[in-house]
Amino acid sequence: MKIGIIGAGAIGLLFSYYLSEKNQITIYTRSKRQAELIQSKGICLMDGETTNIVRVEAVPFELWTGSEDLTIITVKQYHLPTILPVLTNQINDWGSLLFLQNGMGHLKWLSELKAPRIYLGSVEHGAARLNEHTVSHNGYGLTKVAVYRGSEDHLRSLVGATQARFPISLEDDYQAILLTKLIVNCIINPLTATFQVTNGTLVSNPYYYLIVTSLFEEIVNILNIHNREEHFANVLSVCQKTTANQSSMLKDIAAGRETEIDAILGYVLEEANRKQMQAPLTHNYYNLIKGKEFKEEDFR
Repeated sequence: MKIGIIGAGAIGLLFSYYLSEKNQITIYTRSKRQAELIQSKGICLMDGETTNIVRVEAVPFELWTGSEDLTIITVKQYHLPTILPVLTNQINDWGSLLFLQNGMGHLKWLSELKAPRIYLGSVEHGAARLNEHTVSHNGYGLTKVAVYRGSEDHLRSLVGATQARFPISLEDDYQAILLTKLIVNCIINPLTATFQVTNGTLVSNPYYYLIVTSLFEEIVNILNIHNREEHFANVLSVCQKTTANQSSMLKDIAAGRETEIDAILGYVLEEANRKQMQAPLTHNYYNLIKGKEFKEEDFR
C-alpha cells in the first residue's frame, strides 16, 4: 500500500520506520532541509542497544498531493489548522486520512473535510526524536484505529501489513479509544510537566498519587465516564509501564516548545463549560502549564 506520513516528529519517524517494511512510504516534512536529510541518510531507529536504518522517500509537505492510498497525519493538534485546508483541497476520491493526535479537540474540524474516508487512532508507544532523522523507541505499545467516516478497507490493509513489534488493532468505536487515551494524557502530561518528574513518580510518590486520584475523579465526572475503575487502572498501568519515561509535555516545557494542553485539558474545560460544571483542578493545571509556556515577548 502507498502511505504518506505528514509530520516528521517522533511519531512520524516511528511510523515511517516500521510501516516501510511492507508499504511504500513517503514522509512529508515541514522543512526542505529535513526532507533532504532523511532522503540522504534514511530514518534511524534506536531501540536499546540496537540501531537500524531504513530508506524512505522524503519531501516537503507543500509537495503533498493526496495521491497515496492512505495519509497518516502525525503533527501535533495545534498544527492541524495550518494543514487542514491543504488536506481538504488535495484529497482524491480513493484516498483516506488517519489522524493520530492527542486529545479530542480536533474532532470539531473533521466534519469540514471532504475526504471519503477518515480514520482516527491513538498511539501507546513511547518515542523521542533525537535529531531530524533519528527516533528512539522507548516503550512498546499498541496503536488502535477506528473509522470516523467511510469504509474501513484501507484500515484493514494497514492492520494486515504491520509487524509483530509494531501492532495495529482495528477497533469499533473511535470515541472509546480517544477517550481512553485522553484520560491518560489528562493525568500524566500536566502533572509530570508541573512537578517535573517521570511518569512512574506519580504512582510511587504518595502525595502525588493523591493528586492523581483527585484530578482523575474530576475529569471522569465531567466526561461522564461510567467504567471508572477500568480507566483508573489503565492510568496506573501506563505510569508503571513507562515508569522511567518523561512525558511529551514535560519534554516540550523543558525545550521551551508549545504544549498540547489546549487539546487535552482544554477539551475537558470546554466540556465542563458546556455542561455548566465546576472544574477547579482542571483549571489550575491548565493555567499552570499555560504559565510555563508564557513568554512576555509574545504579548508586547
